[in-house]
Amino acid sequence: MAAILGKPMIGHVVERVQRCALVTKTAVATCDPVIQEYVRSIGGTAVMTSVTHERASDRCAEALLKIEEQEGRRFDFVVMVQGDEPMVHPDMIGEALGPMLQDPTIPVANLLAPIHDPQEFEDRNCIKVVCDLEGNALYFSREPIPSRMRSRNVPMAKQICVIPFRRDFLLDYTKLAPTPLEIAESVDMLRVLEHGYKVRMVRTNHKSFSVDTEEDLKKVEKIISTMT
Repeated sequence: MAAILGKPMIGHVVERVQRCALVTKTAVATCDPVIQEYVRSIGGTAVMTSVTHERASDRCAEALLKIEEQEGRRFDFVVMVQGDEPMVHPDMIGEALGPMLQDPTIPVANLLAPIHDPQEFEDRNCIKVVCDLEGNALYFSREPIPSRMRSRNVPMAKQICVIPFRRDFLLDYTKLAPTPLEIAESVDMLRVLEHGYKVRMVRTNHKSFSVDTEEDLKKVEKIISTMT
């Protein structure tokens, strides 16, 4: 609910997601009645979920089932966009979904962006990712990866939390036991990797910074002010 240019951050996220032509339903999954009230006040859909969820993916799955029951229909894909991504561009959803629409064997994808700032590389709020040669995630960490003992040309990359799931895989995710690395790093996608599934990483053409601190808020507000 922190304000960016006079509007709560979640309002920026909702409005930007709604601009994507591929999206047929936009909903905010929350356990906070203040967020629920605000989203409804701007004409959006808010789904109240359990206060016990440790992972956004589990919360997203609960909201999915509630929406499907209310509307009497099933969705093919669910794109989870976290509420701290106010710079999300509507095209980012299409970028993330693209490989999944072409390859039915991909159960889940994430957006990936290069890191250029050494300070961001060291920031524990920024989730770093390393990939195999086919673009699948090898590991996610809040620590700098690859190693600090690196050459000048090691690719530094971060996860951007625009995450499309195949519907059934999202529900399967909730049945998987939480895993040691998932808990240690507090990263949803590690549960996927530790249970032997693949996460396809998709490079985005858009710049995005999540908001986790007051400093992040000021930086993002300045950037957004030049975009709108």
